[in-house]
Amino acid sequence: MTGTVATATGKPARSKLPEQALREKRRRWRRLKDNISRIGITAAGYGVVLSLALIFVYLLYEVLPILKGATIEPVAEYTMPALPAGDRLAHLTMERYQELGIRYSAQGKVTFFNLNDGSIRAQQGVVFPANQQPSSFAAAEYLGGLVAYGTNQGGIQLVRPDYELSFPNEQRHISPQVSFPYGNTPITLDLEGQAIRQLAVQESTRGRPAVLAVGVTADQRWVLAHISTRENLFTGALSTQVKRSQLTALNMQPSFILVDKSFQNLFVAEQSRIHYVDISDLTAPRVLQTVDVGAEITAFDFLVGSVSVVVGTKTGELSQWFPVRDNSNHYSFERVRNFASQPGAITKITPEYTRKGFLAADSKGNVSVHYATSSRTLLSKNLSEQAITNMAISPVNRAVMAVTAQGRVTFASVWNQHPQLSFKALWNRVWYEGRADPEYIWQSSSGNDEFESKFSLIPLSIGTLKAAFFAMLFAMPLGIMAAVYTAYFMTPKLRGIVKPTIEVMEALPTVILGFLAGLWLAPFMENNLPAVFSLLLGLPLMMVLASFLWRYLPSRLRNRVAGGWEAAILVPVVLAFGWFAVSASPWVEVIFFDGSMRQWLTNSGITYDQRNALVVGVTMGFAVIPTIYSIAEDAVFNVPKHLTQGSLALGATPWQTMVGVVLPTASPGIFSGSMIGFGRAVGETMIVLMATGNSPIVNFNIFEGMRTLSANIAVELPETAVGSSHFRILFLAALVLFTFTFILNTIAEVVRQRLRKRYSNL
Repeated sequence: MTGTVATATGKPARSKLPEQALREKRRRWRRLKDNISRIGITAAGYGVVLSLALIFVYLLYEVLPILKGATIEPVAEYTMPALPAGDRLAHLTMERYQELGIRYSAQGKVTFFNLNDGSIRAQQGVVFPANQQPSSFAAAEYLGGLVAYGTNQGGIQLVRPDYELSFPNEQRHISPQVSFPYGNTPITLDLEGQAIRQLAVQESTRGRPAVLAVGVTADQRWVLAHISTRENLFTGALSTQVKRSQLTALNMQPSFILVDKSFQNLFVAEQSRIHYVDISDLTAPRVLQTVDVGAEITAFDFLVGSVSVVVGTKTGELSQWFPVRDNSNHYSFERVRNFASQPGAITKITPEYTRKGFLAADSKGNVSVHYATSSRTLLSKNLSEQAITNMAISPVNRAVMAVTAQGRVTFASVWNQHPQLSFKALWNRVWYEGRADPEYIWQSSSGNDEFESKFSLIPLSIGTLKAAFFAMLFAMPLGIMAAVYTAYFMTPKLRGIVKPTIEVMEALPTVILGFLAGLWLAPFMENNLPAVFSLLLGLPLMMVLASFLWRYLPSRLRNRVAGGWEAAILVPVVLAFGWFAVSASPWVEVIFFDGSMRQWLTNSGITYDQRNALVVGVTMGFAVIPTIYSIAEDAVFNVPKHLTQGSLALGATPWQTMVGVVLPTASPGIFSGSMIGFGRAVGETMIVLMATGNSPIVNFNIFEGMRTLSANIAVELPETAVGSSHFRILFLAALVLFTFTFILNTIAEVVRQRLRKRYSNL
């Protein structure tokens, strides 16, 4: 039976079923919203994690090719056309398109042949006068392609391959020929006309092209010629100029002779010894040093740039040597590094054209790929069952040609894209050419092909930590102390003005802060160093002194300032002391620093750069303060009131309550704010880019600049070739920065959770 129920007054009572249904409907709607929110928040959380994982995977994908070694894959094998009786193979090269190989014979016959099948494209003989025949051969640095023939009448003939490109039917066609860049007739090297039995030649392209040739005659005299050309301004005709001399102080039986591109150093291999000779004064050569490598030298050649010498021995050992200058400006020839040995005697060393890498062949048919700077042996592979006597690599490092004594040719493709990079080159000290000792250096590019890339990440990592350290040194005390005072001591009305004002500072673009730091703050600090240090050190003392004096003012004056407004009293103190410090700065420099504090620092052995860590610390600290302040202030302000009131009720002073109750309770939030600020300082780009000078140095000198990982990526990534070693090393820098911040944030979260658990029972 349904219906209404009569009450004592006779009025019907409203049924409660509709209200229960309404409440149930509201509960269902609330549960639905809760579920939607929970799903949305969970999905967003997983999305963040997935995004971070994808960023990590992408960075790792770009970095992984660095870890790959070299590969050599044979493409073709054939036998070269035999040379006439009494002739022999002297030198091999190939052109940059890897279509043609060039064979130089000892008797002056130059053969251009197809690399894929050995078929001859063209042949040309080097023409000598009727009474002259080749007696020796030498090759200059491979990059220029210059070779020289010494003759039995004391002359030398300089030869270079030349290629004419055409595109018939839209197909590339190479027409090779031999050119004579220094004249068609041999240049006299020995005025006495003796046969040149040993020869070394080098071409310098720095300034006007010139050649230096050093020869050993049949009667064991050392002769030298400096050859240069001059172009007639009106006719365009070239004239050759030759300056000759004799090296009279040398008594050696050379196996190999090398002369560098500076025309100042001569390296002579004699059995197991290397003689380092200074020929800067051609009339008085000096043997600076003789070193013993420990075994008979069987291969001897320069790396690109003709600074480093790679030595191969009969026992299969490989080592790199170059001159090292000491503090007294004296040079010594030093063994810099060793490479993995090979099973057989080293028969040929072939340097790369534009990198500090080389290939080495041995008497058992093995070919190994090495790189000097990174100390890597990237590959060792057997290409023949017979001894390899000669070898050539393409100018673009993508093909190799190995020839045995029987004329058997193996033409192979090469993959060796990133030999410069290794753990040692990235994170350890490396001994670079021209340096006195192993060092950490970042220098990714230069103006010539002889440059040795320096990819140490230590200067960038140290620079990142240096910038963040000085920024936090400036920002943490100000941010945390301001947060504590604002949240606990300041009146609510003043807090309502101060807190939003500081938080608005976070909206300032960092590019504007960097611009102001570089163009205004850095010169200001340089010109007012005493004022800067007075403000950094003296201002806190002045604030403490002002607070101390405030306590002794008459009560009627102090009572006019309501509690929580004391900070306003310090504003004129801060402004007055700042004005005084800047105004007195020139006088302080005159009295204590001989008129210039910067010069005084320099004279004291302290390097001062205008854009330095001090400028970065102040500027980036200014940018980080709002982050630290906002989070720390909220943490302090949200400390439960019953804790502070209970402490005060038990007789503790406000200061004791703040130290013993408020700070421990708020410590997780304060720590989180500090770590978030530190993370922002580590990843900051524009301020450090514009205010540091971008010097990749390794120190924590506050007066010198730095280069950070983020700034380096911003500067160099737009200019690098996609897929190059430089490109991938920048992605590795991004991966290091990503990993560093991830580890830092993880540690910070662990510490925060422990602090929260420890003080959650208060």
